[in-house]
Amino acid sequence: MEKQNSIFRWVVFASVLFTYLLMSSQRTAPGLITDQLMNDFHVSAATIGLLASMQFFVYTGLQIPMGLLADRFGPNFFLIIGAILTGLGTIMYSLSTHEFVLLLARIITGLGDATIWVNMVLILSQWFKPKEFTHLIGVTAMTGSLGFLLATVPFSILIDLLGWRAAFLSTGTLLCLCGILLFVVLIKKPKQLFIDERTDLEPKIEREKTSVLLRRICMNRQAWSLFLCHFGIVGTYVGFIGSWAVPYGMSMYGMTRIDASQLILIGLIGALIGAPLASWISSRLEMIKRPYIVVHIIIVLSWSSIFLSKGHPPLSLLPLLFFIIGLAYGANALTFAAVRQTFPVMEAGIASGFANTGGFLSAVLLPSLFGKVLDFFQLSGSLTEGYHYGFIIPVIFSLLGLVGVLTMKEKQQLPKVIAVSKR
Repeated sequence: MEKQNSIFRWVVFASVLFTYLLMSSQRTAPGLITDQLMNDFHVSAATIGLLASMQFFVYTGLQIPMGLLADRFGPNFFLIIGAILTGLGTIMYSLSTHEFVLLLARIITGLGDATIWVNMVLILSQWFKPKEFTHLIGVTAMTGSLGFLLATVPFSILIDLLGWRAAFLSTGTLLCLCGILLFVVLIKKPKQLFIDERTDLEPKIEREKTSVLLRRICMNRQAWSLFLCHFGIVGTYVGFIGSWAVPYGMSMYGMTRIDASQLILIGLIGALIGAPLASWISSRLEMIKRPYIVVHIIIVLSWSSIFLSKGHPPLSLLPLLFFIIGLAYGANALTFAAVRQTFPVMEAGIASGFANTGGFLSAVLLPSLFGKVLDFFQLSGSLTEGYHYGFIIPVIFSLLGLVGVLTMKEKQQLPKVIAVSKR
């Protein structure tokens, strides 16, 4: 295919990844202003938890439908619309005057965010040869974590300089401009350069009905084991840093917003290291289950140590705990390595979506449940106890993940794995 040899494919790659970087940053950026939202809108911690959960809820529910739509109609249109929807949702968030508008803004942002991964992978598969694609998809996956990094200290500084409304307004505007850029790069320019080629992905094979595949997956013990693996490792990290990590540092340790966001930064550095490290160890040992069990035990011990120290471990230990939790989160790539190893090719996509649903379901539940615990104890005037007992939620979630990995099956011989985490 001619466009897979063109220099223009790198323009496509850069444009798509820059858009993904900005879109992924808006998953956790609202967690930086939790205290300001509670003061400005006079809302409870449970309401803030609901706001933090809503984007993940929408994202989770649309993964399989988005894959079907992209496969049928092509990925370009949906990625463009997704960038614009994320931008409009972010702009609406910055202009909100009522908590209902905040909720609606997060729903719109979630609709846009749900388009990014599936469509981005399909677009890159059009523009790059298989060998190039294998290398670049790893870079693409890491861009999501870099987006989380962008939503820590850099975005905190922007909030302190401009105020939270102006910071979100400028980001939303930039995302809308990215949508226009993608239209030019993905549709308009390719029509001029490649007149005889389609710019969208054409379905090449007939697939089994989704309802049949879903029924079979839902009856599969391995699928549920991987669902629980992802439930215990993803939501405990993404759900917490996207909602309560910054107010936790500010409330329990008297940190400034920038200092508290540095804790998230440390965790995200761990996540960036965790994915390739877990893949390398798994490949060297030629197994998935045993190293993944170790990862889940570590994550259970980390959350348990925070809970057992009454939510207030020594300040010198806190950065290490965040780093270890982030490192374990990066190892969630092993979930998809296990999917590829134990499911047929025709079922691997839906099995991956099923497992990924578990991860983001926990990311939906944790902020809201944590907020309800804080509200309960805040009524008695003890926010410290609220954080203490709130940490029992990630402990329980991570224990469920440990159950999942213990019941997971794997083949005796593991081919060399290039593990890529979906975000």
